[in-house]
Amino acid sequence: MARETLNREQIVGAAIELLDAEGIDGLSMRKLGQKLGSAATAMYWHVGNKENLLVLAADEVWGEVTLPDVPAVGWRAAARELMYAAHELTGRHRWLVRVITTYVAYSEGMARFQECAYETFEAAGFRDADLDWAVSTPFMFVTGMAFMTTTDAAEVKQRASSGDAAQPEDEAAVVAQVAALAAKYPRLSASMQAQGQRGLTFGEEVEKVFAFGVETILDGMAARLAAGRDAD
Repeated sequence: MARETLNREQIVGAAIELLDAEGIDGLSMRKLGQKLGSAATAMYWHVGNKENLLVLAADEVWGEVTLPDVPAVGWRAAARELMYAAHELTGRHRWLVRVITTYVAYSEGMARFQECAYETFEAAGFRDADLDWAVSTPFMFVTGMAFMTTTDAAEVKQRASSGDAAQPEDEAAVVAQVAALAAKYPRLSASMQAQGQRGLTFGEEVEKVFAFGVETILDGMAARLAAGRDAD
């Protein structure tokens, strides 16, 4: 594909496909050029360097989020929708959280999302600094969950919880080491045994934890708002 027939949209779309398949470390202008049948120099000509391409890719995927109608659904339902939307987005694009936390990846798509978050928590009744913190708190939780579930360690936990017999020997040794260490601590050991008895995979357990966290955060915000009204 000649440089003249390429455009930024095609390059960003192909980059997202590579990022989803291979992660940030698997993305290079050379691979991208091969995927598009063009020279790596054409990639640089259209999108600049790799960091700029990552920002463009992040902006594009933020556009996948359907924002809630805050006045129609109310602040709590809107907040829940936004948290789940961000959670699902970082699950589909496992590289996104690393881009957000590593690069200056602020863009139109992310700003659009945050504007809706401000509308949501302003509708709840938060003002001034409390409004900033109300917007930040849920998405720090979402980002933290995403970071914890998109690492290599999470991949090991996923295979271990699913009973994958094809685990590499070093991974199996790590799992055994963790179990042996936990056995020294009765509460931790009991918790790990209970998790095993629930019969949930690592991914299923993560979703349960996420749902618990979402409702706990929203309960806490509602209680804080109610306490403020009672004090007035």
